[in-house]
Amino acid sequence: MWKKGSTLKKRLNTLLLVCLIPLAALLLYMLIMVDRFSGRYDVIVEKITKANAYNIEFKEDMDYLMYIIVVNAERAGELVDTEEPHLLIEDARRVFRSLYETADEEYAKNRLNGILKSLNTLEDRVEEIEADALVSGSYDRNMERLDLNIRILTELIQEQIQKYIYYETTNLESLREGIRTDVDRAIRTVGIGYVLILAGALLISRRIMTNITEPIRKLCEMAGQAGQGDFAVRAQEGSDDELDVLNTSFNHMVEEVGKLVEDIRIEQLNLRATELKLLQAQINPHFLYNTLDTIIWLAEAGDSKQVVTLVSSLSDFFRTTLSKGRDYITVREEEAHVRSYLKIQQFRYRDILEYEIRIPEELYQYRILKLTLQPLVENALYHGIKNKRGMGRIRVTGEHKEDRLVFCVWDNGKGMDEAELARARKLIKGGQSGEDGPSGFGLFNVAQRIYLNYGAEYGLFVNSEEGEWTEFSVEIPVVKN
Repeated sequence: MWKKGSTLKKRLNTLLLVCLIPLAALLLYMLIMVDRFSGRYDVIVEKITKANAYNIEFKEDMDYLMYIIVVNAERAGELVDTEEPHLLIEDARRVFRSLYETADEEYAKNRLNGILKSLNTLEDRVEEIEADALVSGSYDRNMERLDLNIRILTELIQEQIQKYIYYETTNLESLREGIRTDVDRAIRTVGIGYVLILAGALLISRRIMTNITEPIRKLCEMAGQAGQGDFAVRAQEGSDDELDVLNTSFNHMVEEVGKLVEDIRIEQLNLRATELKLLQAQINPHFLYNTLDTIIWLAEAGDSKQVVTLVSSLSDFFRTTLSKGRDYITVREEEAHVRSYLKIQQFRYRDILEYEIRIPEELYQYRILKLTLQPLVENALYHGIKNKRGMGRIRVTGEHKEDRLVFCVWDNGKGMDEAELARARKLIKGGQSGEDGPSGFGLFNVAQRIYLNYGAEYGLFVNSEEGEWTEFSVEIPVVKN
């Protein structure tokens, strides 16, 4: 389904389009329906409104005007506008003619045609009365015309208008029933469309998740084999997406780890061998395996933001670990390395781990031996926090004291009794403590590297209170980068 070189962003954009385009089509369909209903409704209401304006007022105004003209023929021009009846008739004729031209039913045309003919007849009768209004002896005749012609015609016109309004009102009710039917049909259409969109989105999202998680699963298998000592394993490359960057980095890392392991075996116990062994301990394939396993879990949960955050932290962690082969890095880089490690571990131990890093920015400019603080943080996590109940806290601090920098890694773990504290101090000095595992080896290496690079007046120190806390402090000289 996906072309080679299709990035995760393109895949997710495809999923977005699969959802948005059908939804936009459904929305457009609903808008067209609403517009059509609204248009039809507005036309009928406009017709009723126009006709209704002449339903009552036209008869009252016409009857009144013609009564004034007949009764006060000599003063009619002073009392009313004698042209007003003609204007009323012409205005009504214009309105009902426009309704006639837009009518689409024969019944409506017949009603409107009858109204127009009645208006023409009414105009003729008005002209007859106006012509005889000042003729001597025509008063009684004009009053009779007013009753028999004008008032009867206006009443007839009013009845015709009411019948037309009733007809259009009936059409409005029919329109309402039609709208109800169309709305029901639209609801069914939208419901079916939504189900289809949901099904399609689920299928495509499942395919996308599989394309994301499957390479990560394979990479985890490679990491597991590398964790067992097989550094010849290689992840598949060439997909040209974001995961290929991770595969390439993994292959590069495994290759480098293999070289480092071989160098350690050859160079024995010199300073470079000690540093490479520590580097091997830090680039722990099991640590990477667990981190990638967490990434899979987050990806399957669809939390792409957390996946990006975790992968970025993992990349930053190994970037600082390798550091292009440099022995010394800035305090800023060392702090970033510790922060990346803790951020990754907090994804796994979020229920028991809180951390705080308080290193002043003015210390960032100074140099520090690479991988000095991270082994201490790892020791605090695995030998302090994990062995206590409840929430654990790790605090990393730094300060400038006279001619040296002092860094402290404190945890509120299980602490150490006097015997354990004595063994830890002996281990740091290079004696046999009986403690196995990478953590003990890491503490010895930190202390040994500080001694070999800075001298005997600097080093690693430990204090603890059983059941309360443990604190490792590092003292090194102030050296600007």
